[in-house]
Order: sequence, then C-alpha cells, then structure tokens
Amino acid sequence: MSETEQQSGGGKNQPLRAPRGTRDVISPEVERWQDVERAAHDTFGRYGFREMRTPIFEDSSVFEKGTIETLQSAQKGMYRFVDLGGHELTLRPEGTPPVIRAYVEHNLSHSKDVARFYYIGPMFRYERPQKGRYRQFHQIGVEVFGSESAALDAEVIDMAMTWLGDLGIESLQLFINSVGDHDDRPAYMEKLIEAQKDLLAEMSEDSRRRHEINPLRVFDSKDPQDQLLIEKFPTILDHLSPQNKAHFDEVCAYLSDWGIDYNIEPRLVRGLDYYRRTVFEVTSSALGAQNSLLGGGRYDGLVEQMGGDNIPGVGFAAGLERIVLALPEGAGATPIDCYIVTVSPKLIPQAMKVMRDLRSHGLCCTADFQGRSVKAQMKAANRSNAPIAVIFGPDELSKGVCTLKMMESGEQQEVSLEILVEDLHRIVHMADPGN
Repeated sequence: MSETEQQSGGGKNQPLRAPRGTRDVISPEVERWQDVERAAHDTFGRYGFREMRTPIFEDSSVFEKGTIETLQSAQKGMYRFVDLGGHELTLRPEGTPPVIRAYVEHNLSHSKDVARFYYIGPMFRYERPQKGRYRQFHQIGVEVFGSESAALDAEVIDMAMTWLGDLGIESLQLFINSVGDHDDRPAYMEKLIEAQKDLLAEMSEDSRRRHEINPLRVFDSKDPQDQLLIEKFPTILDHLSPQNKAHFDEVCAYLSDWGIDYNIEPRLVRGLDYYRRTVFEVTSSALGAQNSLLGGGRYDGLVEQMGGDNIPGVGFAAGLERIVLALPEGAGATPIDCYIVTVSPKLIPQAMKVMRDLRSHGLCCTADFQGRSVKAQMKAANRSNAPIAVIFGPDELSKGVCTLKMMESGEQQEVSLEILVEDLHRIVHMADPGN
C-alpha cells in the first residue's frame, strides 16, 4: 500500500487507519502518559514554573526566525499550509519558538523578573517513522528567561534529573558541555573544519552532508565509523574564553555540591546554532541504542533574534514517547478497586447510587450495565483486574447488605451497605499498603 493510500485510510472499502507516523494512545498505555505529565506538573510547579499553552500552529515566520535546526533542514520537515485567509501557517515542529513568541507578544519581560515556563503538547515533523519517533510526537519542555546566571543552568538541570528520577527511570546519565559563544566559535570552527576536511573521505554520507551545512552537527552522528573519527576532532572546551570557562566551572560546581552525577562530554554540541555556553543531555540505557531522553541548554540571544529584547534564556525539551518507553514495568497502572455486579437489570439504579457514594469516598469502581448474566459480569470483573467484586442481589438489598467476592481467593462475605465504604477501604489497603 502506498503512503498516499495509507494517509487516506487505505483506499475504497478499506478500514480507516491513523496517518502514517501517528498513533493512538489507548489504555493501559495512556495511564503511563498521564503519570509522566502529572509528575511534570508537580515537579515543575515546586520549582516555581508555570504552564504555558501555545497554539498548535503558528505563522511560519515564527519558526523561520527561531527554528532549532538550520533553516534548510527544518523547512524540509515542517508541515506548512496556507489557510482559507491566505495566511502561511506551520504546525509547530518544536516548543521553544512559540513560547518565545508568546513571551515577547505579551510583554512578559516588563517586570525584569526571571520568568519560568513549561509546556506539554504535540509537535509535528515529516520524518521517517521509527520506534519512539513519529510525525506527530509530544514534548514536555521548559524555558527560563531573564538571567545569565550559572545557578539557573544548574537549577534547570537539577529539575530535569529530579523529574526523571521521581518517575523511577533507571540508569540515568547526565552529560554536560559548554559550547562557548560567538566570540569563542570562529577560531574553534576554523580548526574543526580543517580537521574534518582531512577525514571527509572516511566519513559517512550523512556526516559529509552535515559538514557542508553545519560542521558541529557531525558530532551528532551515531555511525560507528564516524564515532571513531569524531574522537580525533578538536573540542570546544579547549577554546573557551576565561568568562565562559568560569561559567561552565560554576555550573559543574553546583551539580557536584548537590550530589548530581554528571559526565563532561566535550563533543556534546547539539549542533544547534543558537545554543550558548551550557548544553546538556540525559540518557537512559532502558531505551537501548537510541538512549536520549532529554536535551537542552542556554540560548542567549534567541529572544532578541525573534523580535524581543536582548534577554538570555535556558531550557530543555523531552520526548514524551521516549520517556514512556523508559518507565519501569507496571508504571501508569490505575487499579480498579472493585467491580459492581447486579443479579438483575432492575437493580442497576440502586447499584449506581452505591457506586456514586464509593467514588465520592475515593474508591475506583466500574460496572457492566448491559443487563448481562452474572457469569458474564464476573468474567468482565476478572478482566478488569479488580481485586473485589461487589454483588447486588434483590434478597441482599432488601436486608441492606451486599456480597463481597475476593477475586483471587474466591472467598465471599456479606457486608452491610452502611459500612461498605469502610470495609472496601480496609481490604484495598491491605492488598496494596502503598495505596
């Protein structure tokens, strides 16, 4: 089937499908996404960050001025369109330029305070789909404006590590570097280009292309042969100005003081023109070879480039899909405390009243409500993984009681409706002390 056919749903009489490079996120996976998002809201909020929600599409000029990639490469992968009013728009390929556009448009710099924002949402790039990478993908990112302080760089890194650690992701590794600034770059780039020219014939085709567009991006290559060559290239750390070296040393000192393990990786450059000074990346072996979870750095000058004042900034972006893949097994499960079974459809109204009461006391419960047999309802209860089935029969209800069945042991007991909430809480907590 051609990609055109896939995009249109497979052709005549074919079942409708999601477009190539997109996917549906359904239970139980969606609960893992919710865990990641909840943790972000909680962690970032404790650090004084506030959420910002920007449009999914923007005027194309937003990304032409502020795209994280070289313009030629970025435009090739953007979803661009002209709307009915003749405006050229682009589905956002990343989160930083829209946040900066909103920061400038709403004059959020007027107070001169440090401004801390985070965002969660879908991004769009026309790329070759692969595991953990899609044409519609999702990012969680943070942006901070208003300070050049090394302490702020360290705080952002600390927040990222706290968030990922609280999610239980194992084998986290932090890599940091400094890429200097415009004053440091010319002498370094001259030496880097010369070193690459001497080894061009041995580079992969992709790295030869990167060499022509942006020599720094050769460092991003994962090709094993390129990796051997990259070790021979000069590093930016050897070309930092005294001020930039002092800034980097201060970032490292904060991390060391806080007990955050890190690796100085002099060949981590992120290949992005707008980064200044600090850059960092967090990986996890839980993802295998493509192990990057999160990356970011300082981008002083980008706000001014996009029409604002000369305001420094620092931030990071994380791929939500990749973080979900790295979560420990069992994360995200939302247990159902009990499953309601009615002997007769006529008892559904009474059962629903009880369910509303259980939910108001923090218990998670569900039911079938199709009027099926008790046997069919019990099979559904078993599939739900609820530890308890609460069975309502006419004789029991007439006495003000119901029957609790422990799904694992099969043990049954009658319980008064007056103490049902208390008993269910007791049983649920015994089954899961951490609940």
